[in-house]
Amino acid sequence: MTTVAISTLGCKVNAYESESTAQALRQRGYQTVDFKEKADVYIIFTCAVTNTAASKSRQKIHQARRQNPNALVCAVGCYVQIHAEQMSEQEKIDLLIGSSGKDKLPQLIDQALQQRQVPIVPIQDVRQAAEFEMLPLDEFEHQTRAYLKVQDGCNQFCAYCIIPYARGRERSLPLDEALQEARRLAQKHKEIVLAGIHTGRYGKDRNTSLTELIRGMGSIESLKRIRISSIEITEITDELLELMEKQPKIARHLHIPLQAGCDATLKRMGRPYTTQQFLRRVEEIRARIEGISISTDLIVGFPQESDEEFAATMAFLKQIRFSFCHVFPFSAKTGTPAQRMSGQIPANIKKQRAQEVGEFSRSSYYEVKSRWIGKAVDVLIETCENGVSFGHSSEYLPVQVEGQWASGQLVRACCTHMIGDQLVAQAQGGQEK
Repeated sequence: MTTVAISTLGCKVNAYESESTAQALRQRGYQTVDFKEKADVYIIFTCAVTNTAASKSRQKIHQARRQNPNALVCAVGCYVQIHAEQMSEQEKIDLLIGSSGKDKLPQLIDQALQQRQVPIVPIQDVRQAAEFEMLPLDEFEHQTRAYLKVQDGCNQFCAYCIIPYARGRERSLPLDEALQEARRLAQKHKEIVLAGIHTGRYGKDRNTSLTELIRGMGSIESLKRIRISSIEITEITDELLELMEKQPKIARHLHIPLQAGCDATLKRMGRPYTTQQFLRRVEEIRARIEGISISTDLIVGFPQESDEEFAATMAFLKQIRFSFCHVFPFSAKTGTPAQRMSGQIPANIKKQRAQEVGEFSRSSYYEVKSRWIGKAVDVLIETCENGVSFGHSSEYLPVQVEGQWASGQLVRACCTHMIGDQLVAQAQGGQEK
């Protein structure tokens, strides 16, 4: 039996595409093994969003070659889309696929195993892609939570971002097909995370909306929780908030990228809001959805970011009080406007600023979790070991629940204390919610 090992870097969209590919290959008779093992075929789902991600993509390719020099090595995704010609010349790759044509990957692997003469490089210009590429998936093996890719591409073209060039224009999965996929995944998964490159703009090209999709998913009886992977502040509509108020299946957590807490920095980035517009909307969300957790992404060391601008960002973070913050030192991507800007920040300053934000974020997250002691949460159980179960609450809090609970059960529990970075809770009534 031909063995295949898959490594997945980057976003939840990559995770969905990777899992769909693995399922399709298993259906064709391949056996999936861990990427650390010797395999006949290695597939790397690459990422190009930062230089670190790009470097990891190359490292995984080299790792595959070391483990089995005779293996078929396939590189797929955003990094390939941007650097296909360079990779074809410099890397020993048998099969290169960019951001489209992934639905043909299993057939191309069959073909490549048979010919093995020259690299197959079916790279298309994704900027011209008009249709959403459907990759069917029945389940995520060994996971309670499933991802559902419903949107691809981005039209925003922020100054720092390579993704519109790598993923192409916005496009969405048709509503009826998205609901069909959700029903299929809900047969084995109690939580579905809606994923996209620009998830909040789902349906803009199909006369529908993210709210309509979530409303339809709410009627799937076996589905316990619906989570939005990430959404821009400008796309959180009153209609969506009204649905969140009424539909308890929607997770009480929104991940809303800020990127900078200074108006001057935001303007250079090409972000479509000011800090005060962002703050007002967050305050409205919190006023309507009690106890909601709001997290964010932040870039530090953007070109020309002065000490004063960074200080303004830190002051804004302290004012807005995110639950937690994913911080990234600015990474100049070739071909983006930010890469050509003057005033590039030295690496040591970017590192120092990232550390400062990271320390503040960890402190904030501890305080947020501490405030839940004495309160009840709904925990979707993921694992159980030695009589202690673990899962995440609707607010995306990590919670240990005392007792033996099956994976996928939704348990109402009262938080009593913390151990390390996790809340500890006791189930109320001993019944699944």
